[in-house]
Amino acid sequence: MLGIGGSLRDGSQSERALGIALDGAAEAGAETRAITGSDLVLPFYDATIADRSPEAMALVEAIRTADGLIVVSPGYHGGLSGLVKNALDYVEDLRPDHRPYLDGRGVGLVAVAFGWQAAVTTLGQLRTITHALRGWPTPLGGAVNTAEVKFDEAGGASEEKTVHNLRTIGGQVVEFARTRRAAAMI
Repeated sequence: MLGIGGSLRDGSQSERALGIALDGAAEAGAETRAITGSDLVLPFYDATIADRSPEAMALVEAIRTADGLIVVSPGYHGGLSGLVKNALDYVEDLRPDHRPYLDGRGVGLVAVAFGWQAAVTTLGQLRTITHALRGWPTPLGGAVNTAEVKFDEAGGASEEKTVHNLRTIGGQVVEFARTRRAAAMI
């Protein structure tokens, strides 16, 4: 299970939300890995340039081998961050693969913003992007308003419902991956 997201600030609210969602995936039995913050500082995606930075190649390979993803973006001015959007643009490099883009992968989506409007619109954009990349968004998506909910350094949040929802998103991605794997064996 691959987690992508956060912001350039270590320990950001969106990075902490990603940690909780990945904890839910781990509780469901998945091996988890996160690519966050400075590891997402990549050259602007350009499909016409074949050369990729080592960080971009590592991101693409991590997505390629992942059975599912959890993507968490801060909501900036009503939309997802440029950092997360640029990382998702690199999924285009998976176009020629046997399993192109995010095909056959469950994708848990969470938007974290200081206000409901930005959180909800950012979550909607993440769902649209996931659909365009042939991913399967989980039934539950997370819109977290940090004006009301604060994440702590211990891996929790001021609202237990938020923690439960984030862990459920992680569990749903694992459930999708298991169901998909079982169907392939039939």
